[in-house]
Amino acid sequence: MLCKWYSVCPMKRFYEEGKIDKHWIEDYCFGDFRKCKRYQMEEKGEYHPDNMLPDGSIDESLK
Repeated sequence: MLCKWYSVCPMKRFYEEGKIDKHWIEDYCFGDFRKCKRYQMEEKGEYHPDNMLPDGSIDESLK
């Protein structure tokens, strides 16, 4: 099942640009997206930066 936020998520763009590994997309966006910190925060309407990875860590190299 695909995360409902995938089409507007920065992870999609970062993956398409080759900035993050495929495993992020497979494990979270197309996998168990409910464990994604971005998904959880989006569902609550909480702010999260674009460079926050699905596990909640911040990748300063992502712009």
